[in-house]
Amino acid sequence: MRLRSGRQQKTDDRPEAQNTPGLAVELRGVRRRYGRGAGAVHALAGVDLALPRGTFTAVMGPSGSGKSTFLQCAAGLDRPSAGSVRLGGTEITGMTENKLTELRRSRLGFVFQSFNLLPSLTVEQNVLLPLRLAGQRPDRRRAAAVLAQVGLGDKARRRPGELSGGQQQRVAIARALVTGPDVVFADEPTGALDTGTAAEVLGLLRHAVDTLGATVVMVTHDPAAAAWADRVLFLADGAFADELERGTAQQIAARMTTLTARTARAAGAMAGAVV
Repeated sequence: MRLRSGRQQKTDDRPEAQNTPGLAVELRGVRRRYGRGAGAVHALAGVDLALPRGTFTAVMGPSGSGKSTFLQCAAGLDRPSAGSVRLGGTEITGMTENKLTELRRSRLGFVFQSFNLLPSLTVEQNVLLPLRLAGQRPDRRRAAAVLAQVGLGDKARRRPGELSGGQQQRVAIARALVTGPDVVFADEPTGALDTGTAAEVLGLLRHAVDTLGATVVMVTHDPAAAAWADRVLFLADGAFADELERGTAQQIAARMTTLTARTARAAGAMAGAVV
């Protein structure tokens, strides 16, 4: 499954990125099994995916479909049992844990439902944290620039506890963008927000793709959130079962309903066969 994009894409001059030009995320035959024998759970059952740079992709699926496992394997947070993962053209599957940690700090951005800001640090310090962890000199001008992009240019000295939930998620987005990452992975980024604030946050992710050339991969259960993406990929039983390009929230919800019903029928048939 290869996504197309008509936008101008960022180029990457690093030698390791030249063998897969234009791709931000590439998974080949990725499987993830937990446990052994009859009790083994196959969370991912052979995922193939290629996402170009400068695109916004949403991943949806019924409960237990493998969404979280997909995100963890794609982002180098978990190791697949089989297959290959490339980020920004770099093969990460066989990397040591130290190398993976270095890559995540310098070339990936993360946005989570729970914000994950450090309450004892200022907004500016939270944004600069990825640079510090990566051993780079904190660039306050860069922090000011990304905070301005998310509409918080006047909040640099505040603490997270002084901000609303929507503002805290804006800080998290600024933190994710500060290193100029190959990919931003977002895990239910609007799950803790009201509808209006969620739309503002999703608009920022959309802006990061359209204006800054970022690549965003977002796991969500919300059709309204997924409608901001260029393409929605639907997972079922650990594999991609459907996709929809530039769908409305209503179209996405209808696909999810169909997929959930189909998955339930398949599970019922399997249970009946076992009995």
